[in-house]
Amino acid sequence: MKNALNWFEIPVTDFARAKSFYEQVLGGQVHTEVMGGITMGFLRAIRVRWGRDLRRRSVQTFHGRTLVYLNGGDDLGAPLARVAAAGGKVIMPKTLITEEIGYMAFFVDTEGNRVALHSRNSHSR
Repeated sequence: MKNALNWFEIPVTDFARAKSFYEQVLGGQVHTEVMGGITMGFLRAIRVRWGRDLRRRSVQTFHGRTLVYLNGGDDLGAPLARVAAAGGKVIMPKTLITEEIGYMAFFVDTEGNRVALHSRNSHSR
């Protein structure tokens, strides 16, 4: 098995708002497709090894659910600096996990989802 993760879904209630948020924070385009009547956004243009999915849902999200770690690039400072301007809130700043693993940070997106960023670069400051 090459990757244990094939894709994930981030539930949203306002697709346009969520799309704009992730484009701003991650610095890439969200490709939109409608499949089976469901509008989905794919973050393929952003450097990833698997697809990511923003799917319109009429569900409410709560803390304590599955936490997704997005690739934050070489330095988490860049995407974290864009979170508030995009309408989200950083809830845990860039934090060293270990020198071997790198850094992580948490934010809440415009839809109330808690999402994490990760950078393997142990030299990012």
